[in-house]
Amino acid sequence: MPLQTQLSSAISCPSLLITMQTLNNQQVATTQPTASSQPFLKIDNVSKVYATPKGTYTVLEGVNLEVQEGEFICVIGHSGCGKTTLLNMVSGFAQPTEGEVRLQNKLITKPGPDRMVVFQNYALLPWKTAFENVYLGVKAAFPDKSKTEKTAIVWEHLELVGLTEAAHKRPWQLSGGMKQRVAIARALAIRPQVLVLDEPFGALDAITKEELQEELLTIWRDHRCTVLMITHDIDEALFLADRVVMMTNGPAAHIGEILEIPFERPRNRAKLIEDPHYYELRNEALDFLYRRFAHDDVE
Repeated sequence: MPLQTQLSSAISCPSLLITMQTLNNQQVATTQPTASSQPFLKIDNVSKVYATPKGTYTVLEGVNLEVQEGEFICVIGHSGCGKTTLLNMVSGFAQPTEGEVRLQNKLITKPGPDRMVVFQNYALLPWKTAFENVYLGVKAAFPDKSKTEKTAIVWEHLELVGLTEAAHKRPWQLSGGMKQRVAIARALAIRPQVLVLDEPFGALDAITKEELQEELLTIWRDHRCTVLMITHDIDEALFLADRVVMMTNGPAAHIGEILEIPFERPRNRAKLIEDPHYYELRNEALDFLYRRFAHDDVE
């Protein structure tokens, strides 16, 4: 999809962030998602089938997932397993062939400001400054607010991601990590109920990736929106998520297993990787992906 088309979708229909185990002797208070009779987000028996010159191609088949409000869910799986297709249906960019996706019991049929997407390639308008890129999203989401109110929202969210000093720089003047911060600020400025992250840190170096993971968790704790995030990085998923949803290979991919991540929050990366249970979960994910569902990682 061309950058401007993708960005227009992201702005005009802004659809863009547990058991307990003690990692040290100090108990840390943790806010957990509140269970309710109705799930906040429900993916109900969803299948997606595309027509091709060689016949129909089933990307997803019989996918079921219930997400509580405020949960942080990571979705992992090999390329071609339908991760992005699944989250596109949550975002409203695609519709299921069978089944349905509901948010607060309302059927999702199109993109909307209650869901916002952060793309791996940032989807920033290159001729606009960081401030202007965020302002475009705010303007589309809150047309009735005054310019002063919109401007205040933009500055609030640029400050949230540490970019006030770079506010008047254009994307070509920013590092990859700074561009992704702009994209996250734009997404959060819409104040969505669901934040959809499509491999947001996949193109970043290891140090920048870890920094943004930490920042994302801090922002998530403050905003407490529901997060669905695609990643190929098992360690990233274990550090960030409440649950890790592991997809089987395509075609006709479905949810193979769901790992419950028991580590208390806030999480300390150094202490986390010293915990024996961390390696048990990591090995379970590796076994699922690279033995039981080994893949050439080719689309």
